[in-house]
Amino acid sequence: MPNPTLYFLRSSEQKIATDMLRYAMRLDETNKSLRDFPALNVYERFYGLSTKDLGLYSLVDNKISGAVWIRLLKPEDAAMGYVDANTPVLNIAVTPEFRNKGVGFAMLSQLLQEAGAVFEQISVSILQDSKTVKFFEKFGFVKVKDSESKSHIDGSDIFTMLKKLERKEVVRPTDGYDPRRWMD
Repeated sequence: MPNPTLYFLRSSEQKIATDMLRYAMRLDETNKSLRDFPALNVYERFYGLSTKDLGLYSLVDNKISGAVWIRLLKPEDAAMGYVDANTPVLNIAVTPEFRNKGVGFAMLSQLLQEAGAVFEQISVSILQDSKTVKFFEKFGFVKVKDSESKSHIDGSDIFTMLKKLERKEVVRPTDGYDPRRWMD
């Protein structure tokens, strides 16, 4: 099992979000590209320029193995997984080489900790596939009533899941630091 190293996804690394969106939306399985679906750019366009964009990416053996990110969207974005203006939409992607090896679990675990300091809940749109549903249920996501629809990509059945987050105060290593006692 690989040991992923996680890094915050910064605005200067928007290309990672763009590249990983291809896997998050299963375009690699349909032999399509993001250019075929311009509406998908709401999930990555100008990533990181808002203080409400939050994400991580994973490296295994110096290769990008996946990314997970959330961002607030608007009703007019017509985003899959959209619930309301205060609930960010989650995207998660793991490259085929690293699937089913714990990379997605590690990334989502960390993102949920970080998101709890900023948001009350997050949503995600998923395929009605038992493996995917079980993955998100492990993290406490529940199906949103009457959220069934069709994927913009291939017409597959999808629905939205929602996770209520525990509000946690951000604790930094410098909290409680007293410069007068630095040698004690």
